[in-house]
Amino acid sequence: QVQLVESGGGLVQAGDSLRLSCAASGSTFSNHDMGWFRQAPGKERRFVGAIKWNGAATYYGDSVKGRFTISRDNAKNTVYLQMNSLKPEDTAVYYCARRRFNGGTYQYSADYDSWGQGTQVTVSS
Repeated sequence: QVQLVESGGGLVQAGDSLRLSCAASGSTFSNHDMGWFRQAPGKERRFVGAIKWNGAATYYGDSVKGRFTISRDNAKNTVYLQMNSLKPEDTAVYYCARRRFNGGTYQYSADYDSWGQGTQVTVSS
């Protein structure tokens, strides 16, 4: 089982940037696709984006496309979420997760078998 720990969240103003990190330990990381999700108060957990195990491709939800970028460093067992042009509606707890398998579609949380504890991002207007 892999342990995932997110960091980098905080309180920012609209238009600012943040970079979240997700550090993995305890199990294989480098051969798994990874995803980011977020959950706002009173709402369902929603797909933010994902990255293939080798970093060769990334996928994003429509609401963040063009503003957020996912990357990974397999040597450091870490995946990143660079968030630019933040909006108040980006306020949520952000989670990283490891996929059960590689390939296919990425937006379903049930396809991920390990989750971090989450990090809070708050964007003020």
